[in-house]
Amino acid sequence: MTSSAADRMHAISADTRHTVEDVLEYARRRALYEDVPLDKPLTPRDLERLASGSITPEGIGSRRAIALFENVLAPACVSTDHPGYLSFIPSAPSKASLAFDVVVSASAIYGGSWMEGAGAVYAENEVLHWLAREFGMPAGSGGVFVQGGTIGNLSALVTARDATRRRAAEEGRTPPPRWVVVCSAEAHSSIASAAAVMDVDVATADVDENGRLHGEAVARVLDEHGDAVFAVVATGGTTNFGIVDDIEGVGAVARERGVWFHVDGAYGLAAMLVERMRPAFAGVELADSLIVDPHKWLFAPFDACALIYREPALALSAHTQKAEYLDTITGKPDWNPSDLAIQLTRRARGLPLWFSLATHGTAQYRATIEYGIDLARRIADEIEQRDGLSLVRDPQLSVVVFRREGWTLADYEAWSGRLLEEQHAFVVPSSHAGEPVLRFAIISPLTTFELLTAILDTLV
Repeated sequence: MTSSAADRMHAISADTRHTVEDVLEYARRRALYEDVPLDKPLTPRDLERLASGSITPEGIGSRRAIALFENVLAPACVSTDHPGYLSFIPSAPSKASLAFDVVVSASAIYGGSWMEGAGAVYAENEVLHWLAREFGMPAGSGGVFVQGGTIGNLSALVTARDATRRRAAEEGRTPPPRWVVVCSAEAHSSIASAAAVMDVDVATADVDENGRLHGEAVARVLDEHGDAVFAVVATGGTTNFGIVDDIEGVGAVARERGVWFHVDGAYGLAAMLVERMRPAFAGVELADSLIVDPHKWLFAPFDACALIYREPALALSAHTQKAEYLDTITGKPDWNPSDLAIQLTRRARGLPLWFSLATHGTAQYRATIEYGIDLARRIADEIEQRDGLSLVRDPQLSVVVFRREGWTLADYEAWSGRLLEEQHAFVVPSSHAGEPVLRFAIISPLTTFELLTAILDTLV
């Protein structure tokens, strides 16, 4: 193969210029859609019929490839940034963060080490330090942006176990046959997933009638399992209901017992940016580690989780990878992001959030988050006033869970399917205590009261 043939994908040529222009033109159109399409999934058979055959020895060219994506593949993906996407936890990236995500890819930045990505790491750290201050963490706290809440929780728990092992060794204590992490039954599924990966046990503490975890319940579990417990996890906004645990009470018990305290705030912790919501999160400042996902309520694109440690040096001890070829970047005074979590190669995924914050300012973020909280309260009041509808629980953050009286799961599923088929909204049923229910998860500031009431109107 000649050198000219070998570099055809990389050299600046008419073909590569056209490719870049075609892709960026589509990205521009998609980012600036006045009315984002909701879209819907297709069956494997339909996609096989419409989209197969794109991978060939000679290639199909950028024009055909981008047309295939725009006209077939993209419409087969539900748009998580649509104002009517109200299932799970939606994504509502700002236009600034979307645009800068393109820059991050185009810049070929490696965000794993200070040596290779100092500027990017510095900018990411600016955001992490701002978040740490907002959450009441002490000076010296720091962390890293990882893929998502699952990796953030896993990385924090690995650090917690490593720190506990080291302390036990220093004190001459024999390690337990099985390590244990304590959380509530309402904790996110990623805690159980992390425990399975780590081959440790999960001990669940009872919650109150409102689904909140309290310190007294944690203390009872700690009494039962003793020194086998290496971490206690509190939740700052559950996915299903948006419930905030008694973080202060749980944190105080963990501190008193000398157990690592982790706060999973993947969805809800961003609400601390709203002044009137801060009391609900009292005690976050006690955390040894915490997470919040910018791709949820901080308006960044997928995927990003901010993982923050009270003492980053403990994470360095747990996560720094050792290899001869890494010697030149490890053992330096500058923190390398890859040394703070389960990762080595990493994208500078915190930069889109940095750019959006730098562009719009923190006051805009506070106002936009507050809008979602206020809208949740408003639509909850509307639900209470409608015959045949009732709240399952008052919303604390921006998740509203309610029921249509007399409906079965099959009724909910049929209704949900019609709603998506008509491209009205994406609202899938959930469950609570064995009962099928509906929920609105409100993130986007483009979601309006009128849109939500129009959805309620269809529940007949």
